[in-house]
Amino acid sequence: MKKKDIKILLVDDEPDILEIVGYNLTGKGYQVITANNGKDAVKLAKKIKPQLIMLDVMMPEMDGIEACEQIRQIPALEDTIITFLTARGEDYSQMAGFDAGADDYITKPIKPKVLVSKVKALLRRFKDDTETSNVVKIKDLIINREEYKVIKEGEELALPRKEFELLSLLASKPGKVFKREDILEQVWGAEVIVGGRTIDVHIRKLREKIGDERFKTVKGVGYKFVV
Repeated sequence: MKKKDIKILLVDDEPDILEIVGYNLTGKGYQVITANNGKDAVKLAKKIKPQLIMLDVMMPEMDGIEACEQIRQIPALEDTIITFLTARGEDYSQMAGFDAGADDYITKPIKPKVLVSKVKALLRRFKDDTETSNVVKIKDLIINREEYKVIKEGEELALPRKEFELLSLLASKPGKVFKREDILEQVWGAEVIVGGRTIDVHIRKLREKIGDERFKTVKGVGYKFVV
């Protein structure tokens, strides 16, 4: 998908944020649509179907948390990336945001160059339906879902099934924080789990084989794959 076709919905009740962030993203070729409250954000999201939504938390009429919850109930926006704009130290807002269905958060204030880099990373997760593939390539790592193969730096790695499925899930959307309960549901399903630290053990083994720097723990939430 070309930049000019990517729509970003920017929602904040501070005019300065809308102007500065909007200016920097528009300057990079993205389509930026703005709103200053959660209620308008939900309406616009339904109408324009953006690839990325950037939501402030504290807003009039409807806050960002409630707006995120409502947007996540819209089937057509299932693949839309949602990130919150939070002030430093708002740990509660970040946790509430993940619970509401957000993919990530950006801490304000943020430098323009860092903002653009962050947006680029978020948009890498968005995939057209026409771009789905059984082979995921991330730098020196190749994951072949169909053949259950993982190749790192040209060498094939032997991974047990659950390690492979966990790696495949996390690497399917680099940077996205997968909550622990979602990982258990998607990797282990209805199978009986022995012990509450099953995910941690598998992550530790993947770190040893793939690289410690590739996996980040988000305390109290879950894990994400880092490019």
